[in-house]
Amino acid sequence: MDADHKQLVQLLPLLPLLAELGRTQHVTETAELLGVPQSTVSRALSRASAVVGTELLIKEGRGVRLTAAAKTLLPYIESALTEFQAGLDLVRHESDVVRGKISVSFQHTFGEATLPLLISAFRSRYPGAGFTLSQGSRDGCLAELASGQADLALTAPVPAAGSAISSAALYREPLRLVVHHGHPLAGKSSARLQDIRRDPFVALGPGYGMRSLTDVLFREAGFRPRIAFESQDSHTVRGLVSAGLGVSILPSGGSPPGRHVSPETGNLGWVELALESSLAYREIGLSWRRRKPGPDAEPDPVRLFREMVLEEGPQLLAGLVRARSLGR
Repeated sequence: MDADHKQLVQLLPLLPLLAELGRTQHVTETAELLGVPQSTVSRALSRASAVVGTELLIKEGRGVRLTAAAKTLLPYIESALTEFQAGLDLVRHESDVVRGKISVSFQHTFGEATLPLLISAFRSRYPGAGFTLSQGSRDGCLAELASGQADLALTAPVPAAGSAISSAALYREPLRLVVHHGHPLAGKSSARLQDIRRDPFVALGPGYGMRSLTDVLFREAGFRPRIAFESQDSHTVRGLVSAGLGVSILPSGGSPPGRHVSPETGNLGWVELALESSLAYREIGLSWRRRKPGPDAEPDPVRLFREMVLEEGPQLLAGLVRARSLGR
């Protein structure tokens, strides 16, 4: 620690006392106002003068008078205290306001890790923050946002910004081909969509984000899949694939159980493969309503959570994608 920094450390606890002493110019009155013994004020004054290297007050009758050095320092002392008080008020305000509910609508696939990771990061800063969560299809999430039932929506694909809705992309994650562990493609590291042209396909229902993405992938490949099942939940989709009832396309689910199948599992198990397509990814983003100042203004808790997600979410979620990819 250099000498100047050491002097600051020594002076900082004395600043409120010096500011009050400069205002009253009376040791006894300053002690009474601050609720400390008069001897404490006198000792603090001596320490401050020693650190500064010159006298700050001169005794004058029953009171004291500021020296020229003290008059020079006083505006800076008051400015520093004012700035610190402003920062303290802001922290207290944010801590106090982040006690309301933040309503988030999100797709099912974000409930296992994506949204919990974001909420955990926010709650580490604002433990009093509360959340109301609603999950469903992409179309359902955006409808709740538009109607005002939700403050924010976490969806994929990210909707285009409009006159009433703003949105921002947070991260991309690859889509994988999911097949039964006994499927002919199970031993490969990657596959083309043409390789599953004749396979029954397990899809998410219309209105779900993954359905719109797989529809685009199959259009690019030039054929329609043979849809055997439609589900509203990715876990059910994996279960149907695990039973050998079709193949599917989903985000990575970590370590597939298909690599460790035993007779006790009833031959259930699935394996993930990379898809050989430039469109085999989904972009996850956050959407929110455009609000005007006044009664409909964005509540402080919602604003603070939205700002944290936009600023820190991409880095947080990129780590999640890497971890899932390594776990395949």
